Amino acid sequence: MTAEDIRKILDRVAAGTMTAPSAARALRELPFQDLGFAKLDRHRGLRRGVPEVIFGEGKSADQIVAIGRHVLASGTNLIVTRLPPDKARAVKRKLGALRYHREARVGTILNQKIAPRAHGEIMVISAGTSDIPVAEEAAVCAEAFGNPLSRLYDVGVAGIHRLTANLESIRRASVLIVVAGMEGALPSVVAGLLDKPVIAVPTSVGYGAAFGGIAALLGMLNTCSSGVTVVNIDNGFGAALAATLINRVGFDRDGGGE
Repeated sequence: MTAEDIRKILDRVAAGTMTAPSAARALRELPFQDLGFAKLDRHRGLRRGVPEVIFGEGKSADQIVAIGRHVLASGTNLIVTRLPPDKARAVKRKLGALRYHREARVGTILNQKIAPRAHGEIMVISAGTSDIPVAEEAAVCAEAFGNPLSRLYDVGVAGIHRLTANLESIRRASVLIVVAGMEGALPSVVAGLLDKPVIAVPTSVGYGAAFGGIAALLGMLNTCSSGVTVVNIDNGFGAALAATLINRVGFDRDGGGE
């Protein structure tokens, strides 16, 4: 259920082409839809501007398909994160329109045209090539949420000239998502050079003392560059949503939308 769906129902009631009981039936499942094994939050798009996203890890392909069908029936786009290739193939056999973004491990069906609701561009930056899968989760989700987006990969602190050579394009972004493993130093460097919001994403990339991303997480939380926002380890989706909300602040009010 989207805001547009509700407006249409209310307009039909006001015009006399829909009865109040019919409207009540249409709105009955607005808060959530109980599927037995899952309770689909159909109200999330109205509350947050982004519909519920399916976390694919731990769910069977059949469960993802069942939830996905209800998401699509409600008129919203489908996004599935943490979707491995074998499970994606099983889902696609039943949801043929699924587009699988292999590197990001994200599946999407975008039935609704995505109207941009953003002040500017989100740029996703990765420290290394090994960080790209998490960076791609952030990028694919941010694009699906209606943001103009650019990518800048493999510009970590081991060769800082790779970053500084791209400062002009980085400055054009409104919000920066910076993804790094190992010691997690890149977000501190980026935030120290620019006056844009920086969302740091620690990855589980690194040798033993990286502790599966904990070292990068702690490094980002202890950054000397003030104002860096840090999400959980490997949480590209969380960074994309945070960046989207920042990029939308005041957009509709300032005349960017209705």
